[in-house]
Parts: sequence; structure tokens; C-alpha cells
Amino acid sequence: MTPELSRLIRLDHIGPDGLDTLVEATQEECAALAARMRMPAILSLSCRFRLTGEGSSVYLGLGHLQARIAQTCVISLDDFETAVDEKFRVRFVPAGEEDDDPDPDSDDEIPYQGNTIDLGEAAAEQLGLALEPYPRKPDAELPETDEDTPPHPFAGLGSLRRDN
Repeated sequence: MTPELSRLIRLDHIGPDGLDTLVEATQEECAALAARMRMPAILSLSCRFRLTGEGSSVYLGLGHLQARIAQTCVISLDDFETAVDEKFRVRFVPAGEEDDDPDPDSDDEIPYQGNTIDLGEAAAEQLGLALEPYPRKPDAELPETDEDTPPHPFAGLGSLRRDN
């Protein structure tokens, strides 16, 4: 299955000096990606990549992701727009050669097959990682709790309990 945002780059296009490239999503790709990520909208998405070789089959990708998105506030349930601006590092490695090291400080590894890497899917994955898991509209506030709320309906049952 082809990802919603796919930009295949042939590995032989990454020369000894590296390769700079830009991935920009179309409106249709943004809409499909928003549906996949279950969010109201992705208004724009672009990602600059600097690719360099690390040995014979591993490639380092330095990226700068910029996006304009709409998310749903967890407090008010209103949709609101926000910007994403993230710099990241990833390593493209042949499928099956990923490192099992659980070190959270190591670069994320993205497996590839054949002689191409998909920078579009890499950008989409980085957007997913950059999203706030509990988005909150800037002016949203939790509702005040009323101190005079009635007790739980079963709160008085504890006093009726018989001690054995």
C-alpha cells in the first residue's frame, strides 16, 4: 500500500557530497494524512532533508519539518490551528538491519527496501511524533469545580457496614 505522502528518492542520487531536497505535501495528501492521523486538518506540510551516506547502505537524514495543522482541544473540544516546527535526525537502514538498542537518545531508524527511501513517509512519521498527544487550545481552561457538590450517592453506605 502506498502511503498518503510518498516521495521516493533513489539512493544513487545521494552523491558523495550528500543531497538536499524538499518534500511539500499537496492539499489532497494533507487531507489523506489528516484522516490517517485522525485530526481535523493538515493545512500545509513541508520538510527539508539533508541526506548523507554513512557507510555503504546507511544514510543519515537531517530534517526540518514545518506544518500548519488543526487539532481538537481536549478541554473545550473546539478545533484550533497551530504550527509545528521541528528539527530531527533519522537514519535510513536496510530492512532487517535495524538496531535493537532501546536508547531513547539514539537516532530513529527508518527501514528501506531496494534502492529507494521514502522521504514523504519519513516526514509524515515525524509529524506524528511532533504532535501534542493532548492538544490544548491556548485560551482553554479547565472548568472550576464546585466545592459544594453533593457526595457520591453511595458514600453513606460505609457507615452501615457491620464489623465482624
